[in-house]
Amino acid sequence: MPESKYILFFFGALGAFNGLVLSICFLHFAKRKHLSTFFLGCLLAALSIRIGKSVFVYFDPKLPRFYLQIGLSACLLIGPFLLFFIRSAIQQYERVPRSWMIQLTALVIVVVTAGILFPYSTYPGLWSNYFIKVIYAIWLGYLVASGVVLKDIFARMGRNGAEVRAPEKWLAAIFSANSLICASFILAYALPHLFHTYYAGAIIFTFVLYGMIFVYLYQGKRTDQFYLIPAKPVKKVMAFDAAVAVQSLERVMVNEALFKNANLTVSELAKAVNLSSHQLSQLLNDTLGKNFTSFINEYRINEACRMIRNGHAYTLEAIGYEVGFNSKSTFYAAFRKQTGTTPLLFKEELNKGGQISTSVA
Repeated sequence: MPESKYILFFFGALGAFNGLVLSICFLHFAKRKHLSTFFLGCLLAALSIRIGKSVFVYFDPKLPRFYLQIGLSACLLIGPFLLFFIRSAIQQYERVPRSWMIQLTALVIVVVTAGILFPYSTYPGLWSNYFIKVIYAIWLGYLVASGVVLKDIFARMGRNGAEVRAPEKWLAAIFSANSLICASFILAYALPHLFHTYYAGAIIFTFVLYGMIFVYLYQGKRTDQFYLIPAKPVKKVMAFDAAVAVQSLERVMVNEALFKNANLTVSELAKAVNLSSHQLSQLLNDTLGKNFTSFINEYRINEACRMIRNGHAYTLEAIGYEVGFNSKSTFYAAFRKQTGTTPLLFKEELNKGGQISTSVA
């Protein structure tokens, strides 16, 4: 083997090895556990296996085909791990979403089933002519989806003076490196006589890893630099007297019984108390600790309890409609939530002389 090839082999193999080491750091030794950290470790592991396969096959074409199958199988998971890493870093999920679990489970089942039923050693043509196309198509599809998620970051990076945080730059860099690696493999497969780039992916991967490792060590082994911590929302100051607004709100609810309107909206109630819809929502959430629906339903249930106590001639269902509910099921659900019992049991307890609290728990 020429000396130049020894050098290429050294860098490619070292990149794959360092990728596995770094993936272990992210998966097991991170000081702060985030989904982004986990999926970055998975992404590096899958890439390392795929690159390792390329390195050894390039320099040893007689490598057992079982290792080729492992490398291509790992390639099927690179795209999903990239997308889930980016989304978990940006959207900051605390748990793996069910849809992600379904996707990963389906891909693993496909990999295992195809590997058992159609092993590379027995069906090399099937893998080389068909399976690899499917694998690259899936990788490319997830790559495009990742780019869509990052489009706002790339747009800000293209504008002069726009603020781009360090973690966002990292996400863009990792996506770009992954794109180059994917392109190198696809071009080498689709146009082998024009693009001799099969091994370029390994070299790209190696130098990207060196940069990551340098920053990783330089920053004191922090594995959470990819986690985008959002700025704390600035609490808006109310442009009205909250105490006066609450009194006005209670007055119109009691005197005008607006809650009996089954189609009452936030804007209608806000207009009745001379507030904007936003101000009313802010008043309910920040001052009373309730949303619009729970606030209105509390008045409705209190009125329903009053009618039942007074022995109103209406049926229980009719009472629900009378106080503003537009269905029996909604009335019963709200009644149970507020009183802890059903309207029928509430009425029966009253007939027995019992006392039932209707306050919200």
